[in-house]
Amino acid sequence: MEMTLQLTIDCADPRRLVAFWSEALGYVPEPPPGGHATWRDYWADMGVPEEELPVGAGESPESIVDPTGQGPRVWFQQVPEPKVAKNRVHLDLKVGGGRDVPLAIRTQRVTTVVERLTTAGAAVLRIMDEPDMEYYAVVLQDPEGNEFCVV
Repeated sequence: MEMTLQLTIDCADPRRLVAFWSEALGYVPEPPPGGHATWRDYWADMGVPEEELPVGAGESPESIVDPTGQGPRVWFQQVPEPKVAKNRVHLDLKVGGGRDVPLAIRTQRVTTVVERLTTAGAAVLRIMDEPDMEYYAVVLQDPEGNEFCVV
């Protein structure tokens, strides 16, 4: 049996997170399949009852995909309840190049990405700067408060 991996992120506003995470990951919004104008049209053709779909669901893309086909699909599932606690699973955007790269270069690479993502709507929570350990990372939150790291 074949298995694929999809990362699902609960959220209040899928459109907002599609835009943010497309920028963060270099992904693209996933177009509706089979020539349908919207995902909602696709779901209707698949027989999903209208009462099962939140207002506005599927009118714009709610998932993103890696244009190279390498990474997993990410679906932003609209849910009614707000985020209430620290997420126990998070993404690490590994942009520094690893410990073979000098710390100053890794720090600059991380800083460049953090600046781009804060412009796109992220908020910095804390900087993990451990010069004695040759370590630098930044913990951020996406526009809905989901934590992730740039390392």
